[in-house]
Amino acid sequence: MRFFGLIGKSLEHSFSPVFFKEKFEIEGINDCFYNLYPLKNIDEFNQLIGDFTELSGLNVTIPYKQEVIPFLDEIEDNAKEIGAVNTIKFEWIKSKLKLTGYNTDYLGFIDSLKPLLKKHHKTALVLGTGGSSVAVTYALKKLGIKYINVSRNPVNTEILSYDSLHEDLVNDYKLIINTTPLGMYPGTSQSPDIPYNGINKDHLLYDLIYNPKQTEFLKIGKNKGADIKNGAEMLFNQAEFSWKIWNNISLK
Repeated sequence: MRFFGLIGKSLEHSFSPVFFKEKFEIEGINDCFYNLYPLKNIDEFNQLIGDFTELSGLNVTIPYKQEVIPFLDEIEDNAKEIGAVNTIKFEWIKSKLKLTGYNTDYLGFIDSLKPLLKKHHKTALVLGTGGSSVAVTYALKKLGIKYINVSRNPVNTEILSYDSLHEDLVNDYKLIINTTPLGMYPGTSQSPDIPYNGINKDHLLYDLIYNPKQTEFLKIGKNKGADIKNGAEMLFNQAEFSWKIWNNISLK
C-alpha cells in the first residue's frame, strides 16, 4: 500500500481528499490512500514522517509552503525560485529517506490560463502579494506576461496600492488576477476594491477562489463583458502534476 496526504493547519474544507478518492476509484487504483495530516505547527513534521513510514508523498498547503523547506533534502529549481513548496516526493535511497520539494501551483495555473489568453493579454494586474501570488507571478514570467502587484500595504515602489488604481490604468491591464481571499465563502459579498468601470470585453478576470464558483469579482467582470475564470481547474491541474511527480511521470 502507498499513502499520500496533505499537511496544513486548517484542512476541514480541503479539496484534495475528494479529488484523489475519486481519481483512485475512476482509475481503479486500489493500493493508494490519501489522508489529511493537520499540523499545529511545522515542528510536528518530523514526528509525522517518523510515525507514518509508508508515506510516498505529501501536498502542502497554508501556512507551511515556505516553512517546510528547511525540513527537505532537496528543492527542485522552480520551487526554489518561487520560494514555496506544495508537493513533497518521498524516496528511499540505500535505506535513507530523501525528501524533495516541488511547486505544482504555477504549473496548474499556466495550464488553466493559456487557453484563454489572447494577443492583447500582454500585461497583468496581480491583486495581492501573499503566498498564492508568488506562484502566479512566476507563471506569468514563464509566459512572458509583464505584471505588477497590487497590495493594501505596498512594501516598495514596485507594488501599487489599491488607492493608486484608476479606470485608465485598469483599462491598460487586460489580465487581472485575484490572489486574495476576498470573495471566498462565507464572505461571498466581498470583492477587491478596484475601479471596475475600467473593465471591458477585452479583459480576462481570473480568480484563484473556487468556492463560490463565481465570486463577486467574477460576476462584475462578466457583467462588463470580460472573460472570467475561477481557480477550480488550477486546483485539479496542480493535483494531477503532484501525482505525476510521485509516480515519476513526465510533466510535459
